[in-house]
Amino acid sequence: MVSFLRGWRGQFALAALFFIALASPAAASIGDQLPEFKECVEICKHENCGPGAEQQTAIPLHRRLLLWTCPAECDYTCQQIITAARQSRDPPQPVVQFHGKWPFRRFLGMQEPLSVLFSLGNLAAHYYGLHHQVRPRIPAAYTMRPFYVFLARLGMVTWLLSAVFHTRDFPITEQLDYFGAGASVLYGMYYAAVRIWGLDRPGNRRRLRAWTWFCGMLYACHVAYLRLWRWDYTYNTLACVVCGVVQNGLWSWFSWRRYRQTGETWAVWPGVVVMWVLMAMSLELFDFPPLWGSLDAHSLWHLGTIAPAVLFYQYVTLAETALRRFCADGSS
Repeated sequence: MVSFLRGWRGQFALAALFFIALASPAAASIGDQLPEFKECVEICKHENCGPGAEQQTAIPLHRRLLLWTCPAECDYTCQQIITAARQSRDPPQPVVQFHGKWPFRRFLGMQEPLSVLFSLGNLAAHYYGLHHQVRPRIPAAYTMRPFYVFLARLGMVTWLLSAVFHTRDFPITEQLDYFGAGASVLYGMYYAAVRIWGLDRPGNRRRLRAWTWFCGMLYACHVAYLRLWRWDYTYNTLACVVCGVVQNGLWSWFSWRRYRQTGETWAVWPGVVVMWVLMAMSLELFDFPPLWGSLDAHSLWHLGTIAPAVLFYQYVTLAETALRRFCADGSS
Protein backbone atom coordinates (compact mmCIF):
# COMPACT_ATOMS: atom_id res chain seq x y z
CA MET A 1 0.00 0.00 0.00
CA VAL A 2 2.83 2.41 0.84
CA SER A 3 4.54 1.78 -2.48
CA PHE A 4 1.21 2.37 -4.19
CA LEU A 5 0.75 5.74 -2.50
CA ARG A 6 4.33 6.78 -3.25
CA GLY A 7 3.40 6.59 -6.89
CA TRP A 8 0.32 8.77 -6.56
CA ARG A 9 1.33 10.90 -9.54
CA GLY A 10 1.33 7.81 -11.68
CA GLN A 11 -2.01 6.78 -10.23
CA PHE A 12 -3.36 10.26 -10.98
CA ALA A 13 -2.29 9.91 -14.61
CA LEU A 14 -3.87 6.46 -14.75
CA ALA A 15 -7.10 7.88 -13.36
CA ALA A 16 -7.10 10.55 -16.06
CA LEU A 17 -6.64 7.94 -18.76
CA PHE A 18 -9.49 5.86 -17.39
CA PHE A 19 -11.81 8.83 -17.22
CA ILE A 20 -10.90 9.93 -20.74
CA ALA A 21 -11.55 6.43 -21.99
CA LEU A 22 -14.94 6.48 -20.29
CA ALA A 23 -15.69 9.73 -22.09
CA SER A 24 -15.12 8.19 -25.53
CA PRO A 25 -18.18 8.32 -27.77
CA ALA A 26 -20.28 5.16 -27.74
CA ALA A 27 -21.37 3.43 -30.92
CA ALA A 28 -24.95 4.12 -31.93
CA SER A 29 -27.42 1.31 -31.29
CA ILE A 30 -28.61 -0.64 -34.31
CA GLY A 31 -31.40 -2.75 -32.81
CA ASP A 32 -34.13 -0.14 -33.30
CA GLN A 33 -33.01 0.26 -36.95
CA LEU A 34 -33.51 -3.41 -37.80
CA PRO A 35 -36.34 -3.90 -40.34
CA GLU A 36 -37.71 -6.87 -38.41
CA PHE A 37 -37.89 -4.80 -35.22
CA LYS A 38 -39.69 -1.92 -36.93
CA GLU A 39 -42.14 -4.35 -38.52
CA CYS A 40 -42.78 -6.07 -35.20
CA VAL A 41 -43.55 -2.76 -33.46
CA GLU A 42 -45.87 -1.58 -36.21
CA ILE A 43 -47.83 -4.84 -36.24
CA CYS A 44 -48.08 -4.85 -32.45
CA LYS A 45 -49.36 -1.27 -32.30
CA HIS A 46 -51.82 -1.89 -35.13
CA GLU A 47 -53.27 -4.94 -33.41
CA ASN A 48 -53.22 -3.75 -29.80
CA CYS A 49 -53.09 0.05 -29.59
CA GLY A 50 -55.40 2.86 -30.62
CA PRO A 51 -59.15 3.05 -31.27
CA GLY A 52 -58.91 0.96 -34.44
CA ALA A 53 -57.01 -1.91 -32.83
CA GLU A 54 -58.43 -5.39 -33.03
CA GLN A 55 -58.09 -5.78 -29.26
CA GLN A 56 -56.99 -3.41 -26.51
CA THR A 57 -54.04 -4.66 -24.49
CA ALA A 58 -54.69 -4.68 -20.74
CA ILE A 59 -51.65 -3.23 -18.98
CA PRO A 60 -51.26 -4.28 -15.31
CA LEU A 61 -51.73 -1.52 -12.74
CA HIS A 62 -48.15 -1.54 -11.46
CA ARG A 63 -46.85 -0.93 -15.00
CA ARG A 64 -49.44 1.76 -15.68
CA LEU A 65 -48.28 3.52 -12.51
CA LEU A 66 -44.79 3.58 -14.04
CA LEU A 67 -46.27 5.13 -17.20
CA TRP A 68 -46.01 2.10 -19.43
CA THR A 69 -48.26 2.73 -22.42
CA CYS A 70 -49.40 0.38 -25.16
CA PRO A 71 -46.76 1.59 -27.69
CA ALA A 72 -44.07 1.29 -24.99
CA GLU A 73 -45.25 -2.25 -24.24
CA CYS A 74 -44.98 -3.09 -27.95
CA ASP A 75 -41.46 -1.65 -28.10
CA TYR A 76 -40.34 -3.69 -25.07
CA THR A 77 -42.00 -6.89 -26.27
CA CYS A 78 -40.49 -6.62 -29.73
CA GLN A 79 -37.03 -6.05 -28.25
CA GLN A 80 -37.34 -9.34 -26.41
CA ILE A 81 -38.75 -11.15 -29.46
CA ILE A 82 -36.06 -9.93 -31.85
CA THR A 83 -33.27 -10.62 -29.31
CA ALA A 84 -34.50 -14.17 -28.71
CA ALA A 85 -34.82 -14.79 -32.46
CA ARG A 86 -31.29 -13.56 -33.14
CA GLN A 87 -29.84 -15.75 -30.41
CA SER A 88 -31.71 -18.84 -31.62
CA ARG A 89 -30.20 -18.69 -35.09
CA ASP A 90 -27.34 -20.93 -36.17
CA PRO A 91 -24.87 -19.45 -35.63
CA PRO A 92 -26.33 -17.12 -32.97
CA GLN A 93 -26.25 -13.44 -33.83
CA PRO A 94 -24.95 -10.94 -31.29
CA VAL A 95 -27.24 -9.12 -28.90
CA VAL A 96 -27.70 -5.52 -30.04
CA GLN A 97 -28.84 -2.36 -28.30
CA PHE A 98 -32.20 -0.66 -28.84
CA HIS A 99 -32.52 3.10 -28.39
CA GLY A 100 -29.02 3.19 -26.87
CA LYS A 101 -29.72 0.48 -24.26
CA TRP A 102 -29.35 -3.26 -23.97
CA PRO A 103 -32.61 -5.26 -24.09
CA PHE A 104 -32.99 -5.77 -20.33
CA ARG A 105 -35.68 -7.96 -18.87
CA ARG A 106 -37.82 -5.72 -16.73
CA PHE A 107 -39.04 -6.63 -13.27
CA LEU A 108 -42.17 -5.12 -11.72
CA GLY A 109 -42.09 -2.55 -14.50
CA MET A 110 -38.48 -1.50 -13.83
CA GLN A 111 -36.42 -1.28 -17.03
CA GLU A 112 -33.04 -2.03 -15.41
CA PRO A 113 -33.89 -3.75 -12.11
CA LEU A 114 -30.33 -4.50 -10.95
CA SER A 115 -29.18 -0.93 -11.60
CA VAL A 116 -32.19 0.20 -9.55
CA LEU A 117 -31.29 -2.22 -6.75
CA PHE A 118 -27.63 -1.21 -6.65
CA SER A 119 -28.51 2.49 -6.82
CA LEU A 120 -30.68 1.99 -3.75
CA GLY A 121 -27.74 0.15 -2.17
CA ASN A 122 -25.62 3.27 -2.63
CA LEU A 123 -28.43 5.38 -1.19
CA ALA A 124 -28.47 3.08 1.86
CA ALA A 125 -24.68 3.46 2.23
CA HIS A 126 -25.01 7.25 2.43
CA TYR A 127 -28.00 6.98 4.75
CA TYR A 128 -26.02 4.70 7.05
CA GLY A 129 -23.03 7.01 6.89
CA LEU A 130 -25.16 9.98 7.91
CA HIS A 131 -27.20 8.40 10.71
CA HIS A 132 -24.71 5.88 12.11
CA GLN A 133 -21.34 7.51 11.46
CA VAL A 134 -21.36 11.28 10.94
CA ARG A 135 -24.18 12.49 13.17
CA PRO A 136 -23.62 10.31 16.25
CA ARG A 137 -19.81 10.20 16.16
CA ILE A 138 -18.61 13.62 14.95
CA PRO A 139 -19.17 16.46 17.48
CA ALA A 140 -21.67 19.10 16.38
CA ALA A 141 -19.10 21.81 17.08
CA TYR A 142 -16.60 20.35 14.60
CA THR A 143 -16.47 22.69 11.62
CA MET A 144 -16.26 19.97 8.95
CA ARG A 145 -19.38 18.19 10.22
CA PRO A 146 -21.89 20.23 8.12
CA PHE A 147 -19.91 19.41 4.97
CA TYR A 148 -20.08 15.68 5.67
CA VAL A 149 -23.79 15.91 6.50
CA PHE A 150 -24.43 17.64 3.18
CA LEU A 151 -22.27 15.04 1.40
CA ALA A 152 -24.48 12.24 2.73
CA ARG A 153 -27.73 14.04 1.93
CA LEU A 154 -26.58 14.88 -1.59
CA GLY A 155 -25.47 11.28 -2.05
CA MET A 156 -28.92 10.02 -1.07
CA VAL A 157 -30.63 12.40 -3.50
CA THR A 158 -28.19 11.53 -6.29
CA TRP A 159 -28.71 7.79 -5.96
CA LEU A 160 -32.47 8.18 -5.63
CA LEU A 161 -32.47 10.03 -8.96
CA SER A 162 -30.33 7.24 -10.41
CA ALA A 163 -32.82 4.63 -9.22
CA VAL A 164 -35.71 6.59 -10.73
CA PHE A 165 -33.91 6.91 -14.07
CA HIS A 166 -33.13 3.20 -14.26
CA THR A 167 -36.72 2.42 -13.33
CA ARG A 168 -38.10 4.40 -16.26
CA ASP A 169 -36.00 6.14 -18.87
CA PHE A 170 -37.65 9.42 -19.84
CA PRO A 171 -35.91 12.68 -20.88
CA ILE A 172 -36.76 14.27 -17.52
CA THR A 173 -35.53 11.31 -15.44
CA GLU A 174 -32.35 11.16 -17.53
CA GLN A 175 -31.67 14.86 -17.04
CA LEU A 176 -32.31 14.71 -13.29
CA ASP A 177 -29.97 11.71 -13.03
CA TYR A 178 -27.22 13.56 -14.90
CA PHE A 179 -27.69 16.75 -12.89
CA GLY A 180 -27.61 14.80 -9.64
CA ALA A 181 -24.45 12.96 -10.65
CA GLY A 182 -22.84 16.22 -11.77
CA ALA A 183 -23.67 17.91 -8.47
CA SER A 184 -22.24 14.95 -6.55
CA VAL A 185 -18.96 14.96 -8.49
CA LEU A 186 -18.56 18.73 -8.22
CA TYR A 187 -19.33 18.69 -4.51
CA GLY A 188 -16.74 15.95 -4.08
CA MET A 189 -14.13 18.31 -5.51
CA TYR A 190 -15.51 21.19 -3.44
CA TYR A 191 -15.40 19.57 -0.01
CA ALA A 192 -12.07 17.84 -0.74
CA ALA A 193 -10.49 21.27 -1.13
CA VAL A 194 -12.29 22.50 1.99
CA ARG A 195 -10.95 19.60 4.06
CA ILE A 196 -7.43 19.49 2.68
CA TRP A 197 -6.72 23.22 2.92
CA GLY A 198 -8.74 23.86 6.05
CA LEU A 199 -11.20 26.30 4.51
CA ASP A 200 -13.70 25.37 7.23
CA ARG A 201 -11.66 27.17 9.91
CA PRO A 202 -12.94 30.53 11.19
CA GLY A 203 -9.88 32.34 9.82
CA ASN A 204 -10.61 31.16 6.27
CA ARG A 205 -14.21 32.31 5.96
CA ARG A 206 -13.52 34.66 3.05
CA ARG A 207 -11.69 31.95 1.13
CA LEU A 208 -14.48 29.49 1.84
CA ARG A 209 -17.08 31.97 0.64
CA ALA A 210 -15.15 32.62 -2.57
CA TRP A 211 -14.64 28.88 -3.20
CA THR A 212 -18.34 28.22 -2.53
CA TRP A 213 -19.47 30.92 -4.93
CA PHE A 214 -17.02 29.71 -7.58
CA CYS A 215 -18.24 26.10 -7.42
CA GLY A 216 -21.88 27.21 -7.21
CA MET A 217 -21.51 29.34 -10.34
CA LEU A 218 -19.76 26.48 -12.13
CA TYR A 219 -22.72 24.20 -11.44
CA ALA A 220 -25.29 26.86 -12.36
CA CYS A 221 -23.55 27.50 -15.68
CA HIS A 222 -23.26 23.76 -16.28
CA VAL A 223 -26.99 23.19 -15.80
CA ALA A 224 -27.92 26.32 -17.76
CA TYR A 225 -25.80 25.26 -20.73
CA LEU A 226 -27.32 21.77 -20.84
CA ARG A 227 -30.90 22.93 -20.30
CA LEU A 228 -31.01 26.23 -22.21
CA TRP A 229 -28.39 25.86 -24.89
CA ARG A 230 -27.62 22.24 -25.81
CA TRP A 231 -27.98 18.80 -24.23
CA ASP A 232 -24.42 17.66 -24.92
CA TYR A 233 -23.44 14.20 -23.62
CA THR A 234 -19.76 14.65 -24.47
CA TYR A 235 -19.51 17.98 -22.67
CA ASN A 236 -21.36 16.64 -19.62
CA THR A 237 -19.02 13.66 -19.40
CA LEU A 238 -15.87 15.75 -19.80
CA ALA A 239 -17.06 18.21 -17.13
CA CYS A 240 -17.50 15.32 -14.70
CA VAL A 241 -14.14 13.91 -15.80
CA VAL A 242 -12.30 17.10 -14.87
CA CYS A 243 -13.93 17.35 -11.43
CA GLY A 244 -13.43 13.63 -10.78
CA VAL A 245 -9.75 13.65 -11.73
CA VAL A 246 -9.06 16.72 -9.57
CA GLN A 247 -10.92 15.19 -6.61
CA ASN A 248 -9.15 11.85 -6.93
CA GLY A 249 -5.76 13.50 -7.21
CA LEU A 250 -6.39 15.62 -4.12
CA TRP A 251 -7.49 12.67 -1.97
CA SER A 252 -4.56 10.51 -3.14
CA TRP A 253 -2.10 13.25 -2.23
CA PHE A 254 -3.87 13.89 1.07
CA SER A 255 -3.76 10.18 1.96
CA TRP A 256 -0.02 9.96 1.36
CA ARG A 257 0.68 13.12 3.36
CA ARG A 258 -1.44 11.98 6.31
CA TYR A 259 0.13 8.54 6.30
CA ARG A 260 3.58 10.11 6.59
CA GLN A 261 2.39 12.33 9.43
CA THR A 262 0.55 9.74 11.46
CA GLY A 263 1.89 6.35 10.39
CA GLU A 264 -1.65 5.02 10.83
CA THR A 265 -3.27 2.64 8.34
CA TRP A 266 -6.56 4.52 8.36
CA ALA A 267 -4.78 7.52 6.85
CA VAL A 268 -4.57 5.76 3.47
CA TRP A 269 -8.26 4.91 3.28
CA PRO A 270 -9.21 7.89 1.04
CA GLY A 271 -6.60 6.70 -1.47
CA VAL A 272 -8.06 3.21 -1.31
CA VAL A 273 -11.54 4.61 -1.87
CA VAL A 274 -10.33 6.61 -4.87
CA MET A 275 -8.80 3.61 -6.59
CA TRP A 276 -11.73 1.37 -5.66
CA VAL A 277 -14.19 3.77 -7.29
CA LEU A 278 -11.87 4.13 -10.27
CA MET A 279 -11.76 0.38 -10.78
CA ALA A 280 -15.54 0.18 -10.45
CA MET A 281 -15.97 2.88 -13.08
CA SER A 282 -13.49 1.12 -15.37
CA LEU A 283 -16.08 -1.65 -15.74
CA GLU A 284 -17.76 0.68 -18.24
CA LEU A 285 -14.79 0.02 -20.56
CA PHE A 286 -15.88 -3.62 -20.79
CA ASP A 287 -19.50 -3.06 -21.77
CA PHE A 288 -21.20 -6.34 -22.59
CA PRO A 289 -24.75 -7.60 -23.19
CA PRO A 290 -26.55 -8.18 -19.88
CA LEU A 291 -26.11 -11.62 -18.39
CA TRP A 292 -29.50 -13.29 -17.85
CA GLY A 293 -30.98 -10.14 -19.34
CA SER A 294 -30.16 -8.18 -16.16
CA LEU A 295 -26.50 -7.89 -15.14
CA ASP A 296 -24.38 -5.55 -17.29
CA ALA A 297 -21.26 -3.45 -16.81
CA HIS A 298 -23.22 -0.38 -15.74
CA SER A 299 -25.06 -2.21 -12.97
CA LEU A 300 -21.76 -3.73 -11.80
CA TRP A 301 -20.34 -0.20 -11.62
CA HIS A 302 -23.17 0.80 -9.31
CA LEU A 303 -22.60 -2.32 -7.23
CA GLY A 304 -18.90 -1.54 -6.95
CA THR A 305 -19.43 1.94 -5.48
CA ILE A 306 -21.38 0.79 -2.41
CA ALA A 307 -18.45 -0.54 -0.34
CA PRO A 308 -16.14 2.47 -0.88
CA ALA A 309 -18.92 4.78 0.32
CA VAL A 310 -19.20 2.78 3.54
CA LEU A 311 -15.41 2.77 3.94
CA PHE A 312 -15.17 6.52 3.44
CA TYR A 313 -17.71 7.30 6.15
CA GLN A 314 -15.83 4.99 8.49
CA TYR A 315 -12.65 6.90 7.65
CA VAL A 316 -14.35 10.22 8.29
CA THR A 317 -15.55 9.30 11.77
CA LEU A 318 -12.26 7.65 12.75
CA ALA A 319 -9.79 10.04 11.18
CA GLU A 320 -11.41 13.35 12.05
CA THR A 321 -11.08 12.53 15.73
CA ALA A 322 -7.67 10.89 15.56
CA LEU A 323 -6.04 13.52 13.37
CA ARG A 324 -6.59 16.17 15.99
CA ARG A 325 -4.39 14.18 18.35
CA PHE A 326 -1.60 13.96 15.79
CA CYS A 327 -1.96 17.57 14.67
CA ALA A 328 -2.42 19.38 17.96
CA ASP A 329 -0.91 22.52 16.47
CA GLY A 330 -4.10 23.01 14.38
CA SER A 331 -2.45 22.36 11.02
CA SER A 332 -5.06 19.72 10.06
